[in-house]
Formats: sequence, C-alpha cells, structure tokens
Amino acid sequence: MQSAGDIRAFIARQPDMIRLLQIVDALGLPDCWIGAGFVRDPIWDALHDRMPDCRLLNDVDVVFSDRADAGAARDRTVEAILAGRAPGVPWSVKNQSRMHVRNGVPPYIDTADACARWPETATAVAARWSNGNVELLAPHGVEDLVRLIVRPTPAFMGRRDEIARRVATKNWRARWPKLRLIDV
Repeated sequence: MQSAGDIRAFIARQPDMIRLLQIVDALGLPDCWIGAGFVRDPIWDALHDRMPDCRLLNDVDVVFSDRADAGAARDRTVEAILAGRAPGVPWSVKNQSRMHVRNGVPPYIDTADACARWPETATAVAARWSNGNVELLAPHGVEDLVRLIVRPTPAFMGRRDEIARRVATKNWRARWPKLRLIDV
C-alpha cells in the first residue's frame, strides 16, 4: 500500500467499512466523512499483517460541515439515528463548523480545513462513499499513514507533548510496533 488510490481500493475491499460509509452517506449530511481511526487503524493493521476489524475501533468519527445548524444537539440527534441503523457502533458525530470554538482557533472553512488541523498527519484522513465509490480526504497526503509514521500536523507542531500523550494513552506502540514517531 503506497498511495491514496491504494487506500481507496483497500477500503473498497472491506465490507464492514463500506457498510458504515454507506449508512453515513444515506444521511445526506453536507461535506460529510468518516475519519481519523476509522481509516488509520485498518491501514496500520493491514501494514502489520493483521486483518482489519471495525469492532476494534474506539469510535467512528463522523465529521461534517454545516454552518446553518452547528448546534451540538444536532450531533446527538445524528448519533442516535446512526445507533438505530448500526447498533453497537461507537458513533461520534461532530459538525466541524463549531469545533473551532472548542479548539480556540479561527473558524474552519470546511471539513478538509478542520481535518488538516487534527493532531497527527496519519490521523488527518477521512473517507466517504459517493456515487458508488470511496473518496479519500487527506490534506497532508497519505505518505506518513502508509509509512507508519506518527508526526504532528503543522497545527500541532507546538503541542508535541499532546501527541506523545495520545500515543501513550492509546497504546499505539504496543498495537502497532512498527510505528515510528517523528518530531514527537
């Protein structure tokens, strides 16, 4: 696995991932993706010669951008709908149009802008189902993801201690021993 095309093809071969992408797509949320560990973890599992398993995900991060209705109540409503359509999945829904407030930064332009400011380059990836195909959002590219590199995004370069804490708390090095930490 070396490119965004390889990742799209990989996801397209994962029935559980496709099912979740299709469930989210059916909601019709604007600029909507499933990101972070949903993409990263199965890729890292495959690169460690393990079968990807969506049941191992801590959460399934659904992100979208809609300034017209950016309230947290909408996120909870969408989570409830998703829980009804796919029970047992740890859904986490966040409208990126309000997340800048929590993060203390200027408003995000769209979901891609928000994703670019996630902690690690390998985490700043998302996928969606669109017109029968997998689309990939990777504002920092996929090189770090496929090379098993954990590196802060530019937004987190001054917050490296947070990245180190995330890696330790989430026990990434035990699960994926081939990971390399750079600038952490």
